[in-house]
Amino acid sequence: MGLGHKDKVAVITGAASGLGEAFAKRLAEDGARIVAVDLKPADSAIAHAHQLGREALFVRCDITVPEQVAAMAEEVRGRFGGCDILVNNAGIYPMKTFEDMTFADWRRVMAVNLDSMFLMSKAFVPRMRERSWGRIVNLASNTFGMVVADLVHYVASKGGVIGFTRALATELGPQGITVNAIGPSLTRTPGTLAFTRTPGGLNQEQLFAMVAGLQAIKRIEVPADLVGAVSFLTSDDAGLITGQTLYVDGGLVRGA
Repeated sequence: MGLGHKDKVAVITGAASGLGEAFAKRLAEDGARIVAVDLKPADSAIAHAHQLGREALFVRCDITVPEQVAAMAEEVRGRFGGCDILVNNAGIYPMKTFEDMTFADWRRVMAVNLDSMFLMSKAFVPRMRERSWGRIVNLASNTFGMVVADLVHYVASKGGVIGFTRALATELGPQGITVNAIGPSLTRTPGTLAFTRTPGGLNQEQLFAMVAGLQAIKRIEVPADLVGAVSFLTSDDAGLITGQTLYVDGGLVRGA
């Protein structure tokens, strides 16, 4: 267990379960002080950090609402002085055909998956600029590099994440701030296990098996497969890596 992130403040959205919980726990293990942001209590992530002797704070926040993000950021500044590492993890993926999709459906996915990254970054980049050091990791998806039905709004939002990552990296690089994205494959999490609809009418296990079969490494992804990438990209070792999208997907998307 390393301490490469010792005394850094890491803010993770969607930290109550799934990938966000795993990222928060790993960054605590790396030595960071943790801010878990979610609409639901992030009890597991906070307890894990405390067991390691790390400071940890849960903040309930709807990251699509500017006023709530501003209040959350003020609470973080009051407790820790600011944020050094921002992991924009929270996202939703409701399956619906384009024919049935409403503009409200479209806007909700864009708000959670993309607008929130703008709001969170706006809230915390000023402190990073002051310190001439910062790490931002955004959750993209390998669906942007492949054909997936019934997810027009989701795939479009993740394409936006990749574009946002590249553009923000260009602006913030001179201030010592890196911005990267990771693109997971279908990952076994509470969210994906709760799918009520899947492409082709497959059940969850059939869907997992189909996706694993397309990968070079033929097993379904779990959150533990992604934490190393986030740990690395938020470390000093990744100081010259920015504007990149790293597909951590068992080789499903090759060469995209």
